[in-house]
Amino acid sequence: MNHLEELKKNKDIFLKFMSERYKIFIHSNIFLRDIQFAIKFYFERKNVFLKYPQAEELAKEFTAYLVEQNELVQLNDYTWKVLFSIEQPAEEKEEEPKPETEEV
Repeated sequence: MNHLEELKKNKDIFLKFMSERYKIFIHSNIFLRDIQFAIKFYFERKNVFLKYPQAEELAKEFTAYLVEQNELVQLNDYTWKVLFSIEQPAEEKEEEPKPETEEV
């Protein structure tokens, strides 16, 4: 499987990986360099070492795919607006103890 196909197939996993390093939320902007470095580090975790130009080309191809999927809107050659949200695990809230009241 080529690298672009792997990113497409594991899109949600990659985007969660990317969101650990770069804040991604709906209607925020993301930048080509952020995506490029996230791709580079993502594949390094899999012991695949990409050169910077390879990661940049993959970033361009992957963002084009996300634009086609209506998950990004291209603002210029290096910036996109995010149209999706990444599910974050819900934090468990501890119930606050209710104050004791005396009934009269």
